[in-house]
Amino acid sequence: QPLHQSSVSHDPSEIILWKQLCCSFYFKHAATVTHPLPAAFSDLLPHFLVEPDDVYIVKNKPVTLTCRSTPATQIYFKCNGEWVHQDQHLIERDVDPATGLPVMQVKIDISRQQVEKIFGLDDYWCQCVAWSTTGTQKSQKAYVRIAYLRKNFEEEPLGKEVALDQEVLLRCHPPEGVPPAEVEWQRNEELIDPKTDPNFFITVDHNLIIKQARLADTGNYTCVAKNIVARRKSSSATVIVYVNGGWSTWATWSACSAVCGRGWQKRSRSCTNPTPLNGGTSCEGQSVQKSACTATCPVDGGWSEWSKWSPCGADCTMWRSRECTQPTPSTGGKECQGLDLQSLNCTSEQCPQSEYHHLSASGAEDVALYVGIVAVALCLTLLLIVLVLVYRRKKEGLDADVADSSILTTGFQPMGIKPTKPENSHLLTIQPDLTSTTTSYQGTLRSRHEVTGKFSVSNGPLLEPLPNGSHTLHNGKLPSDPNDFMNRLSSQTYFKTLPRDNVNTSYGTFNFLGGRLTLPNTGISLLIPPEAIPRGKIYEIYLTIQKKEDMRLPLAGCQTLLSPVVSCGPPGVMLTRPVILSMDHCSDACLENWTIRLKKQSYEGMWEDVLQLGEEVVSEPYYCQLEAETCRVFTEQLGRFALVGESLSMAASKRFKLLLFAPAYCSTLEYNIRVYCMDDTQDLLKEVMQMERQLGGRLIDEPHVLLFKDSYHNLRLSIHDMPQAHWRSKLLAGYQEIPFYHIWSGSQRTLNCTFTLERQSMSTCDLTCTLCVWQVEGEGQSFTLDFNISKVTETICSMICHAFQIPYLIRQKICSSLDTPCPNGADWRLLAQRLKLDRHMSFFASKASPTSVILDLWETQHFHSGNLNQLAAVMAEIGKQEAMIFLVSDGEC
Repeated sequence: QPLHQSSVSHDPSEIILWKQLCCSFYFKHAATVTHPLPAAFSDLLPHFLVEPDDVYIVKNKPVTLTCRSTPATQIYFKCNGEWVHQDQHLIERDVDPATGLPVMQVKIDISRQQVEKIFGLDDYWCQCVAWSTTGTQKSQKAYVRIAYLRKNFEEEPLGKEVALDQEVLLRCHPPEGVPPAEVEWQRNEELIDPKTDPNFFITVDHNLIIKQARLADTGNYTCVAKNIVARRKSSSATVIVYVNGGWSTWATWSACSAVCGRGWQKRSRSCTNPTPLNGGTSCEGQSVQKSACTATCPVDGGWSEWSKWSPCGADCTMWRSRECTQPTPSTGGKECQGLDLQSLNCTSEQCPQSEYHHLSASGAEDVALYVGIVAVALCLTLLLIVLVLVYRRKKEGLDADVADSSILTTGFQPMGIKPTKPENSHLLTIQPDLTSTTTSYQGTLRSRHEVTGKFSVSNGPLLEPLPNGSHTLHNGKLPSDPNDFMNRLSSQTYFKTLPRDNVNTSYGTFNFLGGRLTLPNTGISLLIPPEAIPRGKIYEIYLTIQKKEDMRLPLAGCQTLLSPVVSCGPPGVMLTRPVILSMDHCSDACLENWTIRLKKQSYEGMWEDVLQLGEEVVSEPYYCQLEAETCRVFTEQLGRFALVGESLSMAASKRFKLLLFAPAYCSTLEYNIRVYCMDDTQDLLKEVMQMERQLGGRLIDEPHVLLFKDSYHNLRLSIHDMPQAHWRSKLLAGYQEIPFYHIWSGSQRTLNCTFTLERQSMSTCDLTCTLCVWQVEGEGQSFTLDFNISKVTETICSMICHAFQIPYLIRQKICSSLDTPCPNGADWRLLAQRLKLDRHMSFFASKASPTSVILDLWETQHFHSGNLNQLAAVMAEIGKQEAMIFLVSDGEC
């Protein structure tokens, strides 16, 4: 049939191709056509049984396109508008057994080079055209593309830290590729299937959503992209699901720490509801709460008066009784000791006994009377002999035991004392004059090198002034050679760490009257109460400050050194009652924010906890009173002590002192300002002042006391507001920073930083600026400095202090008056209340003489400001009018 008669439209190129194919088919293949179309199907157009599909060339492997049509006499491929040469066609012919129609299948191969020859935005495509006697048909276009997958992801997932139950979104944009990559997610190299775990959801744009984060969802997440060419993995994104801590409920309050008077009770809670996990924040607030409590003091029972004797009974016995009702024991007080019923034999006319029995009993009583008279006579004779011996020994001089540090360390042997009898024994109670810089004493003492010499007691200075005025001593005297004393101590094993300098060491000789050692301008002193040293003993005692850097005190966690390291000794001496060691501390004195412990160094050099403040046990040999700036340590054992604190919350603060020094004379354009940051204790202030005197520095502003919190943040300092026309700073950074731990540990004594300034001319002498000090992420303070660099001023001078001491005999009378409990409460308990020491009632009650311990503590607190008139006024308030007899003024003494 002619092409122009076909019902199918044709373009000109197809008509030309059709004519060429007809001629070629007629002349070359006429003999090979064995399956002509049946007449019934001669007017059918070809239809495709198989059409070519889109394919991808992977790497360099060619792809095959297939086309199958019936009834068809010819099938050719046309790619990108051009006919494919017939030699590139693989033709297969067949007959459909059901219809008898001819079936023709054609295949062609497409290589990578063919596709790459096509330039432009259009893809490479192929289409097959089938002919029959009726006309032609075209198949669908099959696109041939080169498959690839880029290496780099356009967007990779990022790690996150999320709270429990929070929604998590991990983004992923896979690499560019043909065909487009499929995306899947892995957690710790395991495939995530949202069908099995509905907590996961993968969006259409390939992002992963964790609906509610669980602890098990913590892990490394990877986005995986793949197609027929390659498989790519993104970098892992670490997801950490953290749990913020929560407080448990408060535990019940503990029992009151005091059994009498004011004490403490505490309760605690833990950060376990829930416990912080995976870096979650700890609980904010206090884990321990303390509250003041008052325990009712126990009242010991007291006997009433004996009743009258009963009439003589039939058994020749009469009775009398008494009751434990004055007062009745209460709140755990002791019951009355002794008998509540007493009997006595009697003889009277009412006694029904015979005369014989009466006479026998009377004779027995007479015998007992005579035996008693003889026994009393023997006792009086023995007592008279003892008195005579004692008198003779005093007359000739006796040898008393002398115990000092030499004996304790096997350095020297004891020696005898032969003192003269004082003409006025009452001088033992005279108030000493301690306002001078010389050493005064009270008591019958002699120089250690005057073995046979005699001296009389007076109330004036007996010793030469001490070097640098560094020692204060009462009821004792100094060794004649301080260097010899220190050398003897340092030669022993335990004392090898003692400092050799005399400036920070005080030492003296003491007897039973006691006394005090003081290190001036350091806040450190040692009170040795009367009767603390046994009668007949004399001790050489020292007091010194240890260098913190030499001690290497072990500190862990949030622990910090709150006081100087103080040694008093020698250790091992026998004390009959506690001495009081006073030293400064730098805590904010708020026990709700601190756990403060007293540490003592053992003979082996190990530091041990001997006391925790707020949980003192009165039966232990240590007790501590914490005041705003001072710590008073009661101890029955001398040794090396330090106060260590551990913060319970970030509200805990240390007091630190800011000191500003500059050169006393400046002959250059550069001018240095040194800023010291140190613990607020007097010993460190004294050390810095001595060091700056050696450096030629001067204090340019009053010391400032600041609070440094346990927030792990560093301290920053900067100088601002200088007159730019005259001064400039040579500091490159905007501020200087001191690490948190350097300040908090307390082991580094003198931290300082230097600000170097430069003046424009030598004539510039006035400097005005502002110093700013702040803790990172905290509030700060600023101080204005205004001074003349050429003017030399002395701002701090040594302080001359008055030393107060309660005379011995007056102390004894007060103790005998108040130690005995009174039913109306006018005893030592009322004295403690009047002196505002009632929070230590339990400690006082545990001592043999509570009044004496109260007076020791009061005397220590008022060492520089106390006087007998204050004590007299308190005694008058208590109602002890007889006390006015022996509480006299300083002038009358």
